[in-house]
Amino acid sequence: EDYSRLGTKIKVNPAIKSADDRAALLQGLLDGYIDIIATDHAPHLLAEKAQSYFKAPSGAPLVQHSLNAMLEIFGKYNINIEILVDKMCHAPATCYNVQQRGFIREGFFADLVLVDMDDEWIVAPSNTISKCGWSPWEGHSFKSKVTHTFVNGNLVYENDRFDESSKGQRLMFNR
Repeated sequence: EDYSRLGTKIKVNPAIKSADDRAALLQGLLDGYIDIIATDHAPHLLAEKAQSYFKAPSGAPLVQHSLNAMLEIFGKYNINIEILVDKMCHAPATCYNVQQRGFIREGFFADLVLVDMDDEWIVAPSNTISKCGWSPWEGHSFKSKVTHTFVNGNLVYENDRFDESSKGQRLMFNR
């Protein structure tokens, strides 16, 4: 139902599905058939997405809002938050054998976010962080907000302010 409003802004692969498809995806998650919840984060410029359907690239800038969106879904269906942590943090690290990531453990890199579960906010261009400057979630209200982000144990984001003095590191894989 969002295609009429958002058009090629939500042209993604796989395509946004029907309500029945979304219900089946949720059931697949609950039944353990879905291993990982992730986004490919494709921050195309609005000018690129404004092209005709066959010329507009697939993908959308989703990484900033993916955790908020999943928290909404998990809250709506009363799904245990540990499943969310597993599917968005533990499972990707395990599946891809990423060294010292994805878990809170001694000797692991501290890649963490803090979330205020009661800070309702509305997505707008002014609070969209992606360098492409837009989000398909614009106008949507989320009930939770990421307040802090730590990368390799360094505070890099705090309440809408960045500290870019520390950078991420290359991921290492046990392969």
